[in-house]
Amino acid sequence: MHKGTKRTITAIQASVIITSTIIGVGVLSLPTFATKAAGTGGPLITLLGVMVAMLGVVLIIKLGQRFPQQTIIQYADLLIGKALSKVGSILIILFFAVLTSLAAREFGEVVVTTVLKKTPLDVTVVVMLLLAAFSTRHDLDTFTYIHQFYVPIIIFPGLLIIVLSLKNSNPLFLLPVMDGGGTFMGMSKGVLTVASLFQASFVITMVMPKLRVPGRAMKAGIWAILISGGLYLLIVISTISVFGPEETNKLLWPTLELAKTTSLPANILERLDAAFLAVWVTAVFTTLFSTYYFTIHSLSELFKLKDHRMFTMLLLPFVFVIAMLPQNVLQMYAVIDHIGQLGLVVTILYPLLLLLVAMIRKKRGHMDAESKG
Repeated sequence: MHKGTKRTITAIQASVIITSTIIGVGVLSLPTFATKAAGTGGPLITLLGVMVAMLGVVLIIKLGQRFPQQTIIQYADLLIGKALSKVGSILIILFFAVLTSLAAREFGEVVVTTVLKKTPLDVTVVVMLLLAAFSTRHDLDTFTYIHQFYVPIIIFPGLLIIVLSLKNSNPLFLLPVMDGGGTFMGMSKGVLTVASLFQASFVITMVMPKLRVPGRAMKAGIWAILISGGLYLLIVISTISVFGPEETNKLLWPTLELAKTTSLPANILERLDAAFLAVWVTAVFTTLFSTYYFTIHSLSELFKLKDHRMFTMLLLPFVFVIAMLPQNVLQMYAVIDHIGQLGLVVTILYPLLLLLVAMIRKKRGHMDAESKG
């Protein structure tokens, strides 16, 4: 954190940022990932994936609390030297740029398939990327307020749809809890795939230097994973219990199909898919907003610039080109799967390495007056 920067973000706000960042484009395809890995054991796979994600967040926050005035881009120099830290920082920036691209592409595929069928794919992708890019021109305080505004719009309608869908559920579809048909390798891959949906929580490394009380970062991170992970787990349970594992496995976006089969009491709305898509678009925006903001903020720190605004438009063509590289939906999801699992090296193993080095070398950053208070 630069001298003179005030600590203005509370632990609750930090938790809100992480929650709304995690809940995003992956909501639609999550049940398919889970059932492909373990059939009726999909909820168990999801729970294990949430636990892996929790471990990653705990590691990141433990590391960040040792350097309360700096982000991971800054304190990596002190731990492993400038040359190696630059390699690590570039990998982080590239990963989050690609993560932003793939999320925008998935958004575009869903929109042109379900709603705007005559609209070119590249138009929907570039519109969402432009919206995210323009929003990132503000400071971290505004970044926080935007998340704070949107998170209730994302969580409460999602919970409502899940609760209403349970009237069509069959609990027998969830048995056995541990499906014996899945292989250990397949289930392990499924756990990592689910865990990769939580990687955007890495943005906490950017937020921690502005936390009013750095010691409360752990509580904020754990609550965020519990809320977002709980919502994801409920989505998987409700989807499998309504459609069954075999049918869920065949659906491309089972959560959207779940919303189509759900209605409000007294048939006020016979299908909730339109309302669900509106909520989902908001969730995609907050995720893209966070990952794009993190990418350009990290770039500015890598080049030791005081402001990140110059990168808002500069990075956009690069992100757009990557988004349009997959040839079709199936190839897109194959790329998302591979990139997501490789990204765990960046978001979990790299912070673990830095934490071990910090502990062995007994390195800590300086505490400022506000963090001591």
